[in-house]
Amino acid sequence: MHKMNVKTKYYNLLKSEKKVVELRLFDEKRKQIKIGDEILFSDSSNTNDSFTARVINLHRAESFDKLCQIITPAQAGFTSKEELITVLEEFYTPASQQKYGVLGIEIKKI
Repeated sequence: MHKMNVKTKYYNLLKSEKKVVELRLFDEKRKQIKIGDEILFSDSSNTNDSFTARVINLHRAESFDKLCQIITPAQAGFTSKEELITVLEEFYTPASQQKYGVLGIEIKKI
Protein backbone atom coordinates (compact mmCIF):
# COMPACT_ATOMS: atom_id res chain seq x y z
CA MET A 1 0.00 0.00 0.00
CA HIS A 2 1.22 3.47 -0.89
CA LYS A 3 1.06 6.34 1.62
CA MET A 4 0.56 10.05 0.95
CA ASN A 5 0.32 13.03 3.26
CA VAL A 6 -1.91 15.81 1.95
CA LYS A 7 -2.39 19.38 3.19
CA THR A 8 -5.59 19.67 5.25
CA LYS A 9 -7.63 21.66 2.70
CA TYR A 10 -6.99 19.14 -0.10
CA TYR A 11 -7.17 16.15 2.25
CA ASN A 12 -10.70 17.19 3.28
CA LEU A 13 -11.71 17.54 -0.38
CA LEU A 14 -10.34 14.05 -1.09
CA LYS A 15 -12.02 12.56 1.96
CA SER A 16 -15.39 14.11 1.05
CA GLU A 17 -14.89 12.89 -2.56
CA LYS A 18 -15.21 16.43 -3.93
CA LYS A 19 -11.66 15.93 -5.20
CA VAL A 20 -11.07 12.68 -7.09
CA VAL A 21 -7.63 13.32 -8.63
CA GLU A 22 -4.49 13.82 -6.53
CA LEU A 23 -1.72 15.67 -8.38
CA ARG A 24 1.96 14.84 -7.97
CA LEU A 25 5.25 14.82 -9.85
CA PHE A 26 5.84 11.58 -11.76
CA ASP A 27 8.96 10.90 -9.69
CA GLU A 28 10.42 7.54 -8.66
CA LYS A 29 7.91 7.08 -5.83
CA ARG A 30 4.90 7.78 -8.09
CA LYS A 31 6.23 5.52 -10.87
CA GLN A 32 5.46 2.61 -8.50
CA ILE A 33 1.71 3.38 -8.47
CA LYS A 34 -0.48 1.19 -10.66
CA ILE A 35 -4.22 1.10 -11.38
CA GLY A 36 -5.88 -1.04 -8.71
CA ASP A 37 -3.34 -0.14 -6.00
CA GLU A 38 -4.48 1.22 -2.66
CA ILE A 39 -3.26 4.50 -1.16
CA LEU A 40 -3.51 5.50 2.49
CA PHE A 41 -4.10 9.25 2.53
CA SER A 42 -3.31 11.15 5.76
CA ASP A 43 -3.97 14.73 6.77
CA SER A 44 -0.52 16.35 7.01
CA SER A 45 -1.53 18.30 10.12
CA ASN A 46 -3.21 15.31 11.82
CA THR A 47 -1.71 12.01 10.70
CA ASN A 48 -4.25 10.11 12.85
CA ASP A 49 -6.89 11.22 10.33
CA SER A 50 -6.61 8.96 7.30
CA PHE A 51 -8.59 6.96 4.74
CA THR A 52 -7.86 4.43 2.02
CA ALA A 53 -8.63 4.81 -1.67
CA ARG A 54 -8.17 2.65 -4.75
CA VAL A 55 -6.39 3.98 -7.85
CA ILE A 56 -8.89 3.80 -10.71
CA ASN A 57 -6.92 5.72 -13.34
CA LEU A 58 -3.56 7.41 -13.91
CA HIS A 59 -3.21 10.55 -16.04
CA ARG A 60 0.30 11.51 -17.17
CA ALA A 61 1.42 14.76 -18.76
CA GLU A 62 4.51 16.94 -19.24
CA SER A 63 3.19 19.67 -16.93
CA PHE A 64 0.14 20.59 -14.87
CA ASP A 65 -0.84 22.97 -17.67
CA LYS A 66 -0.93 20.04 -20.12
CA LEU A 67 -2.64 17.79 -17.56
CA CYS A 68 -5.57 20.23 -17.62
CA GLN A 69 -6.24 19.03 -21.19
CA ILE A 70 -6.88 15.54 -19.74
CA ILE A 71 -8.65 16.27 -16.45
CA THR A 72 -10.80 19.17 -15.28
CA PRO A 73 -9.55 21.45 -12.51
CA ALA A 74 -12.69 20.53 -10.51
CA GLN A 75 -11.62 16.86 -10.44
CA ALA A 76 -8.46 18.03 -8.63
CA GLY A 77 -10.30 20.35 -6.22
CA PHE A 78 -9.74 23.65 -8.04
CA THR A 79 -12.12 26.18 -9.56
CA SER A 80 -9.96 27.03 -12.58
CA LYS A 81 -6.91 25.96 -14.54
CA GLU A 82 -5.14 29.16 -13.43
CA GLU A 83 -5.74 28.38 -9.74
CA LEU A 84 -4.55 24.80 -10.20
CA ILE A 85 -1.31 25.88 -11.90
CA THR A 86 -0.62 28.68 -9.39
CA VAL A 87 -1.08 26.41 -6.37
CA LEU A 88 0.83 23.45 -7.82
CA GLU A 89 3.78 25.64 -8.79
CA GLU A 90 4.13 26.50 -5.07
CA PHE A 91 4.94 22.80 -4.55
CA TYR A 92 6.52 21.85 -7.88
CA THR A 93 8.61 24.25 -9.96
CA PRO A 94 8.27 24.31 -13.74
CA ALA A 95 11.81 22.86 -13.88
CA SER A 96 10.83 19.88 -11.70
CA GLN A 97 7.69 19.35 -13.79
CA GLN A 98 9.84 19.31 -16.93
CA LYS A 99 12.34 16.90 -15.34
CA TYR A 100 9.82 14.32 -14.07
CA GLY A 101 6.51 15.04 -15.76
CA VAL A 102 3.32 15.07 -13.69
CA LEU A 103 0.70 12.56 -12.64
CA GLY A 104 -2.98 12.81 -11.86
CA ILE A 105 -3.92 9.89 -9.61
CA GLU A 106 -7.65 9.26 -9.97
CA ILE A 107 -9.05 7.54 -6.90
CA LYS A 108 -12.21 6.05 -5.42
CA LYS A 109 -12.55 6.00 -1.64
CA ILE A 110 -12.99 2.50 -0.18
